[in-house]
Amino acid sequence: MSKAKLVFIGGGNMATSLIGGLIEKGYPASHIVACDPVVESGKRLETAFGITTHTENATAAAEADIIILAIKPQIMKAVASDLAPSLAHKPLVISIAAGITAAALQGWLGAEVPIIRCMPNTPALVQSGASGLFATSLVNSAQRQQAGDILAAVGTVSWLDSEDDIDKVTALSGSGPAYFFLVIEAMTDAGIKLGLDPETARQLTLQTALGAARMAGASDVDAGELRKRVTSPAGTTEKAINSLLDNKLPEHFEQAITAAYDRAKEMADELTD
Repeated sequence: MSKAKLVFIGGGNMATSLIGGLIEKGYPASHIVACDPVVESGKRLETAFGITTHTENATAAAEADIIILAIKPQIMKAVASDLAPSLAHKPLVISIAAGITAAALQGWLGAEVPIIRCMPNTPALVQSGASGLFATSLVNSAQRQQAGDILAAVGTVSWLDSEDDIDKVTALSGSGPAYFFLVIEAMTDAGIKLGLDPETARQLTLQTALGAARMAGASDVDAGELRKRVTSPAGTTEKAINSLLDNKLPEHFEQAITAAYDRAKEMADELTD
């Protein structure tokens, strides 16, 4: 990765995760700046990573090669409008805010800057995230590489052909960790009801989830085939799987992810009106 000057607008959990991942992979702290209006947040980042911090976004943005907008969607318009006078040099802008379209962001920034929209998820906080990225036509190949490298510091990266796919990524992987947390919660509770002590039920469930994910990731066949391979006829696993299928678990997941997708589109309309 070329050593561009990175400016993070926002010093919350996702920015902290990205900065930590970059530092861990050898990115120089001297090339990273974080802006947060809360002085204590800046001091925390300075202490943890040795980076520079500011409370004034526009001042830092004026010297940035890449700006990462790691703020809540509800304040994006105000923050982007404040940055506009500082973007004459047309830095790459990466937005990780859900629901804010590239067109809306372009309008607020007031300049034809290259924009990449990104939808990460919360496992990025432990360098195990999954991010979907979409680049506008003003983004060149070097900038795509830089953005991909930044997000790869906290997990896997998938490039999207259409901005509309961002809402689909939001529904699948953006909200996805909560789906798996619910499964872990339900399995743990079931183990406890069978008589296992809570900590044993928790540890067995967590390791089973982790192991299954690793097996699926390492396999050359899809998850459906793996399921069939570990389901012995007339055995305990088959009995459990049949119960889940009889209760239409796959259909429930499809309905849930579709509901999340519909809500993502609604939020985009609400936030960019």
